[in-house]
Amino acid sequence: MKFLIVFVALFALAVAAPPSRSEDAVILRLESDVGPESFKYGWETSDGQAADAVGQLNNIGTEQEAISVKGSYRFVADDGVTYEVTYIADENGFQPQGAHLPVAPEA
Repeated sequence: MKFLIVFVALFALAVAAPPSRSEDAVILRLESDVGPESFKYGWETSDGQAADAVGQLNNIGTEQEAISVKGSYRFVADDGVTYEVTYIADENGFQPQGAHLPVAPEA
């Protein structure tokens, strides 16, 4: 019974919420190519959002087998500014870069 009450409350909240800006967005580009050892995707919408990524499985069949991904994404924030992040994600972790992101001092 508690689940039903929570579900109904969340449903009512979702229905009453104001529409987001992205509801009117149209997909301008959508690409995807997925293989057993690599992938590539990209998309872009009319509201300024976009993402692209390429991933590759490295050291296949070894204990050091790991995926590495290079990509980027962009979005328009509530302040109207378009933010873009490029990144590498691999055995060294997630490494984002963007004009709005702080840069760690060199050691």
